[in-house]
Amino acid sequence: MTSAVPILTGTGSISRLTFLISGILLAMFKQGLDIGLSVLAFHRTVRAFNYWFPFDRAVALTSLGAADYKHLLAIVAVAVPFIWIGVCLTLARLRDAGLPLWLSLFFFVPFLNMLLFIFLCCVPTAEAATRRGPLAARHRSFDQWIPRGVAASAFAGAMLTLLLGLLFVGFSTTVLASYGWGLFVGVPFMMGFLSVTIYCFHEPRTFSSCIGVACLSPMLLGLGLLAYAIEGIICLLMAAPLAMVLALMGGSFAYWLQSSRHPSPATPAVMGLLLLGLPLGMSVERLLSPAPPVFAVTTSVEVDAPPEVLWPNVIAFAELPPPSELLFRAGVAYPIRAEIVGAGPGAVRRCVFSTGAFLEPITVWDAPRLLKFSVASNPAPLAEWTPYESITPPHLRGFLVSEGGQFRLTPLSGGRTLLEGTTWYRHSMWPASYWKLWSDHIIHEIHLRVLRYIAARSVSR
Repeated sequence: MTSAVPILTGTGSISRLTFLISGILLAMFKQGLDIGLSVLAFHRTVRAFNYWFPFDRAVALTSLGAADYKHLLAIVAVAVPFIWIGVCLTLARLRDAGLPLWLSLFFFVPFLNMLLFIFLCCVPTAEAATRRGPLAARHRSFDQWIPRGVAASAFAGAMLTLLLGLLFVGFSTTVLASYGWGLFVGVPFMMGFLSVTIYCFHEPRTFSSCIGVACLSPMLLGLGLLAYAIEGIICLLMAAPLAMVLALMGGSFAYWLQSSRHPSPATPAVMGLLLLGLPLGMSVERLLSPAPPVFAVTTSVEVDAPPEVLWPNVIAFAELPPPSELLFRAGVAYPIRAEIVGAGPGAVRRCVFSTGAFLEPITVWDAPRLLKFSVASNPAPLAEWTPYESITPPHLRGFLVSEGGQFRLTPLSGGRTLLEGTTWYRHSMWPASYWKLWSDHIIHEIHLRVLRYIAARSVSR
């Protein structure tokens, strides 16, 4: 091991024991600094291990107040030197293990960076691995189980990872009731890596064929989840882009490990890490239960009518025509009509969707300017497409929840009105920023369906 100065300039190497001790001490020190800074300097209560949402929610920078902005700048300023040290230590450990330095990019990928840390703590130095001899010579017992042919080895890799994928998905969704980083990041990465590792066990393969094998595994998993009535087509299609990208990353990782030194001495460590680390990581993630962020979606239309004319159609409206949008025809819940009992704060609005009704107690009644409400009851967000009569995966119950909403009517010149609809919601699916893309789009389309109908009804009067 070289001295600390070369290591912290991005050169040199470091043993796995020193890497382990350094990583644990730095993480503890960084967590203590974050908590101390937040509590002592900014008088804030913080959750342990809350690295991704310092404010316990996802917020736009433009929406931060002066105090929040100063707090964020302080947290970022403290994090910068730790990021630099972490990257340098990772590069040094990769260099000591004889692994490609580009693997340090995983340092910036949540959940995978934890697996990378554990992996680098386990993989031996390049010299020690060479002294123990080739991987195939040390694991000849696998020869009889892994076919040598191109098609046969690809099939073996795909089928084994399919079984493991079904096992891990069932563990996360059924046993833990968790839809987190381990499920959506760890599982597809594991499938891509293991399928390509098995495919390349006896001899190196081309990069293009490895990519094909890596993509085959999550596709088969999706078909398996559909066949066993675990998931429906809509959610599988939503998860597919993320799963494919992570499977490609895992497959590329396995390819480069095998091509750099075939068979790679690091492969058993990575396989053990994924098979043991994934369920452990899922369990820890479920135990920590990070607070789901609250998002807001606002949609607006301009209407050729004054607010007084729009107001009766805002508080309640008759049955809307059947939807023409593909999104709603595919099974995503859509609004049908709205009813209200009472008037003023305390009245209860009932917005009926295709999957059930939202119960919306009115909190602000400022006719004809603002109608604001909380949400006391949420129906299912969609009706899944499935070969079976119906399925009820756990994520349809309480994983996408509306917290409240409002209609704001702003008068414009010429007797026109800017009609805005806003929904505040949260979901317990991670990575939150990925699933936010889908949920924001769905809520925006729901808003447009209602706002356009209100506009049409008001103009026709």
